[in-house]
Amino acid sequence: MISLTPLRKHLSLPRTSWQLCLLAAIGGAFSALLVILFTLSIKGLQQFYLNQLDDYTSLDMVSRFDLPIIGAILIIIFSRITSYRYLRTGIPFVLHRLKVAHGIIPLRNTIHQFVGTVIALASGFSVGREGPAVHLGAACSSYLGSLLKLSFNTTRTLCACGIAAGISASFNTPIAAVIFVMEVILREYKVHIFIPVMIAAIVGSLITQNFFGPAHNLDYFNKIELTISHYPFIIILGMALGVLAFIFNRYLTLLVKYSSNYHIVPRLLLAAFITGGLGFFIPYAMGTDISAVNFSLQYEQHFQLLLGLLIAKIIMTVTALGLGIPGGIIGPILGIGAIAGTCASTIAMTYLPGQHIATDYALMGMAGFLAATLNAPLAALLAVVELSNQIEIVIPAMIAITSACVVSGQFLKNRSIIIMQLEVQNLLYRKPPIEKSLQRIGVLGVMQENFTLISESSPDLALETFKTTKGKKLVISKESSSEPVFTWHEFVPPLENPPQDINEDTVEFIASGNIVAHKLIPLDFQSTLAEAYLALVDDRIGGVYIYQNSKDNILGIVSFEQIRRYLLEGKTAL
Repeated sequence: MISLTPLRKHLSLPRTSWQLCLLAAIGGAFSALLVILFTLSIKGLQQFYLNQLDDYTSLDMVSRFDLPIIGAILIIIFSRITSYRYLRTGIPFVLHRLKVAHGIIPLRNTIHQFVGTVIALASGFSVGREGPAVHLGAACSSYLGSLLKLSFNTTRTLCACGIAAGISASFNTPIAAVIFVMEVILREYKVHIFIPVMIAAIVGSLITQNFFGPAHNLDYFNKIELTISHYPFIIILGMALGVLAFIFNRYLTLLVKYSSNYHIVPRLLLAAFITGGLGFFIPYAMGTDISAVNFSLQYEQHFQLLLGLLIAKIIMTVTALGLGIPGGIIGPILGIGAIAGTCASTIAMTYLPGQHIATDYALMGMAGFLAATLNAPLAALLAVVELSNQIEIVIPAMIAITSACVVSGQFLKNRSIIIMQLEVQNLLYRKPPIEKSLQRIGVLGVMQENFTLISESSPDLALETFKTTKGKKLVISKESSSEPVFTWHEFVPPLENPPQDINEDTVEFIASGNIVAHKLIPLDFQSTLAEAYLALVDDRIGGVYIYQNSKDNILGIVSFEQIRRYLLEGKTAL
């Protein structure tokens, strides 16, 4: 059998390698295939009762009211089978798992995300596909890391790769997917992560292009006609989008907060009744963003009609996501932004030149609203550039994004909707800077392997071995009925002023004081330096021993001095 230990050691260090890139490509491929299966499942259900996919106008009014209720009942039945505690899904849950569990997603949670969101999207709920794509991609790629038993820092990187592949496969926007991962999920730019994430996004986009073609759902935008004379209106539009984003985020998080006091069954049924009731009168507000965007561009001259569609879309999205319907948020955000932009175009066309600027303002609305709600301006900019295939849109989109983000963030103190959801659900998403830095390095890559292991039953042999090894670490095993106990002995210079806060049970002086023994704490070989630091931080001395499979199989030692040197000097070797 081929040993994977050298590969695990190599990947545990924060550096770019072809092995990590290969794993990212493999994880991205499986993530994309899972997203394709997810998309085909939705289309397969819709073809039984819709003449055209995502077009609920083909249904009669009663059917539009009944469909979300039937969908909610099916979600409830399936949730009961898989256990209600696995209901948390989507981007906030993935971000939480990335922080507390290195991106490892529970299997039953992933199954519920797949089946529940397929039912929700096929039933006309105003939720998006990207949240499930992120969830499924993260689960698929992180499972690869778990299967190979790679270090947790590598599994986190693969999880990020799966997220990028999932978004790229959903929207066919690989650049925006990479920036979204760096800007929203990881919130840091590191080359050793950036390269594999980019590869995964490329693979995800290429695979879906082979299945569904190179075009994406919003490829019908006309060539941009905006001129400098439109820029003042775009600034006003951006400011209005900032206010709208504040209202959207606030009421969505409030609904998440207060609805959590009630059981999931009445919450899902209430969301179904609201969706069905609004869909009864405004069918274009049902489903993903495509139907709403098509309608707003088709009836660009009717301001009151578009305003009604905008309000209905916001209510349906807030209630569906706030009450627990599984699904994503980015798709509805794009739809709301496009409708808001089209509303603004009806006013702008009264005063400014341009016969076909509705699509241009729709793109401005998508960019500004997406940036303000997610607090991700760069990802929003690249998303609309890729969706429209127009580089000329960059400057006006930047104007809309900056004005929306300034109003939303500075004046209204709005934050990312994902972060706000995490906080109201009491899901951990922050780590102290020290732990965040140490999470990037696996203990396998920096552990000291130059040690000699002998038994405590031979003290004379231990002393003789210690003298002859000349600097080599000596580990002595003690007999124990419960689990193995190891102590680590090393030469140290005599301490003139020993610290007063050192635990006497941890450190003892041997012989003349030039030999010190530390009790070693066991640590699994998949751990990172963050786990080693947390195990040693109370005494700030000693070390951990790295084991695989069983605690008596010692692979190496990581000392607190190594961790201290890394934090101060960026070096891990002694």
